[in-house]
Amino acid sequence: MKRISLSLILCAGLIFTGCKNEKKEKEMEDQSETEMKSDMETKKEEEVKKVKVTLEAKSDSNLSGNVVFTEENGEVSMTAIISGLAEGTHAIHIHEKGDCSAADGKSAGGHWNPTDAQHGKWGSAEGYHKGDIGNFKVDANGNGTVNLTTDEWCIDCGDEEKDILGKAVIVHDGVDDYTSQPSGAAGNRVGCGVIEM
Repeated sequence: MKRISLSLILCAGLIFTGCKNEKKEKEMEDQSETEMKSDMETKKEEEVKKVKVTLEAKSDSNLSGNVVFTEENGEVSMTAIISGLAEGTHAIHIHEKGDCSAADGKSAGGHWNPTDAQHGKWGSAEGYHKGDIGNFKVDANGNGTVNLTTDEWCIDCGDEEKDILGKAVIVHDGVDDYTSQPSGAAGNRVGCGVIEM
């Protein structure tokens, strides 16, 4: 009888210890999995994508410059530094095709407009193209800078309504009037650069 009770106590002790160890292992696995998920989310948040676009002169202009697109935390920032333009106001847009082969820049097609909106000023309640960046000032030395940050663009995300890869940046010699359809009557295309990795 003593042997049976001793055996039962021993078995119960082993089962209890085994369960306790399993519980600890499960807790450790859960904690490890949570940490991995947290690390992956942090990496996604910290992942920065950057594309530098070199602008080519078009339509016999003297334009030169660079445009840098940086995606971080769900937003894309654009900084364009442009020179070789006449003093005054000029337009800049994203066009639908990443093709700058034509001497007049027309190989880049029309404005990038994946949502079939009307042309307008960026942020307008009446609507605007995803490529309607707008106008910028050029100083007496022919230099201009453009800055824009938006969550309406992405870099290489695969979303046809947001992805700017495979498009072109076009600089015009005129001013975008924000009303003429479909492109704001901004004049000749004097600069073109393909947005590519």
